[in-house]
Amino acid sequence: MDKHLHIVTHDVPWPVDYGGVFDLFYKIKILHEQGIQIHLHCFINKNRTEQSILNRYCASVHYYKRRQPFSSISFKIPWMVRSRYNKELIARLQEDNHPILLEGIHCTYPLYRKALRDRTVCVRLHNVEHLYYGALVQHESNWAKKIYYFIESKLLRRYEQAICQMATVIPLSEKDAAYCTHELKAKNVRFLPAFLPWKQTESLTGNGNFCLYQGNLAINENEKAAQWLLEQVFHAMPIPFVIAGNHPSEALQQLAHKMQHTCIVVNPSDYEMEDLIKKAQINILPSFNQTGIKLKLLNAMFNGRHCLANPAAVEGSALTEGFATATDADSFKEAIQQLFSEPFTETNKQHRNAALQNVYDAQKNARALIEWLY
Repeated sequence: MDKHLHIVTHDVPWPVDYGGVFDLFYKIKILHEQGIQIHLHCFINKNRTEQSILNRYCASVHYYKRRQPFSSISFKIPWMVRSRYNKELIARLQEDNHPILLEGIHCTYPLYRKALRDRTVCVRLHNVEHLYYGALVQHESNWAKKIYYFIESKLLRRYEQAICQMATVIPLSEKDAAYCTHELKAKNVRFLPAFLPWKQTESLTGNGNFCLYQGNLAINENEKAAQWLLEQVFHAMPIPFVIAGNHPSEALQQLAHKMQHTCIVVNPSDYEMEDLIKKAQINILPSFNQTGIKLKLLNAMFNGRHCLANPAAVEGSALTEGFATATDADSFKEAIQQLFSEPFTETNKQHRNAALQNVYDAQKNARALIEWLY
C-alpha cells in the first residue's frame, strides 16, 4: 500500500542556492527514493517561482502566494507565520488523513489554528527562530530592520512554545533539540540531522596555497565574520586569504583589497565556489551566531581540506571530530600557522568521512523519519 505524505515548505525548494533549502530538497529527493508519495505545498515569491523539476519527486505540487505585510500584521502571530496563512492550503490538507510534515515554524499556522486535529503532524525546526531573530538584532545596523527583528523575536518566543505542545518537533541541531525540551517544554522532540547532497568526503589530499572564508555576504553576521578575520587575524599574518560570497558591501570589498595577501571573490558561481572550497588549504568558518546548523561548515568538511571553526560554528552539529577549533583571534592565528603547512592526508580524509557518516547517513535518517510519520 502506498504511503502518502503532505510536505509544506516555507519556500520553493529549488534551486538549491541557499542554506535554508538544502534540507528541504534533499529530504524530498530521498523520501521519493524510499517510495513515499509526496504532496508538496510551497510558498512562492517574486524571486522563487514554480519549478517543474519538483514534479519528478512529488505526486502533486501546489503553490501559494504569501500575504502582503500590511495584510498580515498581528500582535500575536509572527509575520513569518501569518504571511503564510492560506485557506486553500488548509482545505487541501483536510481532504485526506495523510501525515503532514510542516517545514519550519513559518508553515505552522494551520496547526496553531487547530485545523489539523487528529492528524499525525511533525514540525521540522530549521532554527529556534526567536533566538535566531534575537541574534539578528545584535548584528543589524539598520534601525527599521532592527525594530522588526526585535518584535518578531518577542512574538516568536511565545508562539514557538505553543507550537511545541501541539506536534512532534524535529530539530536539525542537537542544541536546538535540547532547547526545545528544556526551555520550550516540548512534549515530543526527535533530533534528525540535515539531509545533504554530499554522500562521502571528496576532499583533495596534499596542500593548497590559500585560506578561504565563504558565505552569503549579504547576511550581516557573515560580513561581520569576514571583517573580523581581515582585521583581527590576517592583518599581521601574510598568509594568502580569500573571501568568497554573494553581495558583499563596498566597505568589505575595500577592506579585502587593502592588503596584498587578501582578496575577495564577488558573486562566485556554484562551480567557482566548490572549486575554491576544494583547492583551499584551510576552510576557516567562525560564526557569531549559535543557532541552527552551519551548512557551509558541512560543505567544507565533505569537500575541503583542513577546516577551522569556533565552537559556535560546530555546536549542535553532533560532530566532534574532523575539524580544528579556535576561540579567539590569537588561537585562530596559531591554528592557521600550524595547519597551513600540514598536508591533508588520506588518513585525515578517511577519519573525517567516518565521523560524517556516523551522523549524516541520509538512508538511515530517512528511515527514521518515515518511522516517526507512520
